[in-house]
Amino acid sequence: MAHAYEVELAMKEVLHRGWYIKGQQVADFEKAFSSYCNTAYCVGVANGLDALILIFRAYLEMGVLKPGDEVLVQANTYIASILSITESGLVPVFVEPDPETFNLSYQSVKEAITPKSKAILAVHLYGKLSPMQDLVKLADENGLLLIEDCAQAHGAKDSIGMKAGSFGHAAGFSFYPGKNLGALGDAGAVTTNDANLAQLISTISNYGSKKKYFNLIKGVNSRLDELQAAILNVKLKYLDQENRRRREIASLYSDSIRNPKIKLPIWDQSLEDHVFHLYVVQVEDREDFIAYLDSQQIQSLIHYPVPFHHQEAYKEYKNLSLPITERIHQQVVSIPISPVLDDVDVMAIIHALNGY
Repeated sequence: MAHAYEVELAMKEVLHRGWYIKGQQVADFEKAFSSYCNTAYCVGVANGLDALILIFRAYLEMGVLKPGDEVLVQANTYIASILSITESGLVPVFVEPDPETFNLSYQSVKEAITPKSKAILAVHLYGKLSPMQDLVKLADENGLLLIEDCAQAHGAKDSIGMKAGSFGHAAGFSFYPGKNLGALGDAGAVTTNDANLAQLISTISNYGSKKKYFNLIKGVNSRLDELQAAILNVKLKYLDQENRRRREIASLYSDSIRNPKIKLPIWDQSLEDHVFHLYVVQVEDREDFIAYLDSQQIQSLIHYPVPFHHQEAYKEYKNLSLPITERIHQQVVSIPISPVLDDVDVMAIIHALNGY
């Protein structure tokens, strides 16, 4: 593991200090990550799904949202984005993504807004920023909350330097081990510039308590673990460096893969709006393509094989017609991208893909 020595020292420090919940490491990480994202506040929580649920729960407690309000969300996202809405007693309204970026577009969201719409959940899928300046304008014009799902986009920034997690009213992050900024277990955070929202989320996530044994509201237990915070404090120092390496690899792929059977992701290489949590290509005969990669000893994954409306958990939506979403789920394949890949490995992957 990269930075193993520093991580081990940080873990030992937590062990010997003997303070394991809501200690100095969490406080340090919240301060460092809010500064990194250019937001006023960061609240550490147990995982990325909880981060989003707690945002919605806080807005419900504040009366900004009420049960049954509609939240616009892209239909091709990971199930956690949708779970955060339905678990909060809100109603998801599914918007087809831009087929080139896989994210929401200004026009698709604009066409989906109704009088019942109260929020937009913008997912920066695969590590690419959604068109946030457009969505900010749209949210402002229609009096909507704008919430970011930044689970895959740590450090992505637009052309004027605004980072994922700083555009909307609030944002949820996941630090699952495989993320660009990953802990060694589940962990998450909320970023916001709203002091009242940050305080309320902190309270809800700590059993509804500001002071031990005194509970103001019916809360939950969703706190960032001190040990995971210590690990994140080490790894945050290297996030920009590792994101740069991901973009270097993505540039090599985008410049050198020349196979008409393989559709590459759209990306302006002069920008840093994509941190390539995943490098996702599209092929029409996915099973054949994956079998070929296996024969070349190249690992691949599918993010994600089954759209939400074909999942048993959301069978009430099984009759929805979402052709763009369905095509994406049928054709996407993630090929290796990691800051630990060297150029020899990358060129071998490129050679194999050009030979498909």
